[in-house]
Amino acid sequence: MKKLFFLIVAIFFPLFVTIGQTTIPNHRWFDEARFGMFIHFGPYAVLADGEWIMNQKPYKVDDYMKLQQIFNPSCFDADAWVSLAKAAGMKYIVFTSRHHDGFSNWDTKLSDWNIMNTPYAKDLISQLAEACRKQEMKLGFYYSLLDWSRNDYAYETGRTGKNVGRTVQGNWNDYIEFMKGQLTELLTNYGDVSLIWFDGEWDQMPHNASSHEESAVDWHFSEIYELIHALQPNCMIANNHHLDPLPGEDYQAFERDLPGRNTAGYSEHATVSKLLPLETCQTINGSWGYKLQDNRYKSLTELIHYLISAAGYGSNLLLNVGPESTGRIDSLSSELLCGMGEWLNRFGYTIYGTSGGHIPPQSWGAITRKDQTYYIHILEKESDKLSIFFPGNIISARWVNVEEKLRWSRDEKTGIVTFFLDVPLDEIDSIIELSSNNLIQNIK
Repeated sequence: MKKLFFLIVAIFFPLFVTIGQTTIPNHRWFDEARFGMFIHFGPYAVLADGEWIMNQKPYKVDDYMKLQQIFNPSCFDADAWVSLAKAAGMKYIVFTSRHHDGFSNWDTKLSDWNIMNTPYAKDLISQLAEACRKQEMKLGFYYSLLDWSRNDYAYETGRTGKNVGRTVQGNWNDYIEFMKGQLTELLTNYGDVSLIWFDGEWDQMPHNASSHEESAVDWHFSEIYELIHALQPNCMIANNHHLDPLPGEDYQAFERDLPGRNTAGYSEHATVSKLLPLETCQTINGSWGYKLQDNRYKSLTELIHYLISAAGYGSNLLLNVGPESTGRIDSLSSELLCGMGEWLNRFGYTIYGTSGGHIPPQSWGAITRKDQTYYIHILEKESDKLSIFFPGNIISARWVNVEEKLRWSRDEKTGIVTFFLDVPLDEIDSIIELSSNNLIQNIK
């Protein structure tokens, strides 16, 4: 009887493991990545006025779809895109498979509104997936939940896409099945997919909604999430709904804000998860999709500071580029990304694979941590002294990129460590490496 029991366990244990993986993807790579590339690309790039232009102008569906006769990214080079991401020090790419205009950037069999019916007539995702495989880059897909072009999307209860000329009311269940079908294509035809990044649930909610229960429609998220995990057990799911995570979501995404902050106005009702990995997405200028007149580029220092601050919260940074309609990423974006890569080549060990420090980022900078080593990133010198509480024994402390010898002292009664900053500091980030023999609760 015992032999029979062990035989049954031996046969079925792999199945138990597989079933478990459908709900808990392996996200160690994501925890260690800290930096990814977001790419917003579609026919809206032809109009060069951002990815929301169909809704903002607005364009009627029939007029907007004329872009399918024009959109021709003849300069698209998947290898070049991936090489740029690697040069920037990025560890994964998230590409817009389909944005709110409903256009599909792959050879979908479920809609004629796709890249194969443009003059370009080649599958962008197929090329990008192959380039990522060759260069060992993780690949994920942004997928819009809302749709400004389909009649079966519940536009009558949505907040956007009201004036694009739709009059026929379709069947919502048909739309759910359409999304499931497209997601199945993405997850079965392009190899390993590291993540699916949803966006648009907020379209069916009142402005400033505080709960998923306020949605005007049933999104069938449990079914959709189960489908994704069944097709690819290690595919992580995020949903940019600006609320608390739902069951089945594998990490928490924040838009234009660091976790716990609400400067952009999207995160008022989002509690930072203590269990899930975190990610914040941000633009390299002011727009997600290509916008000809957007010259609001962040400086190299600003971008590096944002990356460090994200890591200080235990979060990844997903930094966006919006290629031109030809498929070319503009030279200034490329220059800034390469500048970030040069910095990471020198100091990436203080970012990759770290957790947030025992205190959250402050006005002066942030702390990252790897095991018992802390990296104190001084981004803004506010005085000649910096005092931080560190319990336990300090084994050593030194400057990483400042030539002077670090002077510091510790108050044994309070545990306050004071670092003396009365020396010339680095222009971007002055880093102190501190080793301790005490375990401290970190942020993530």
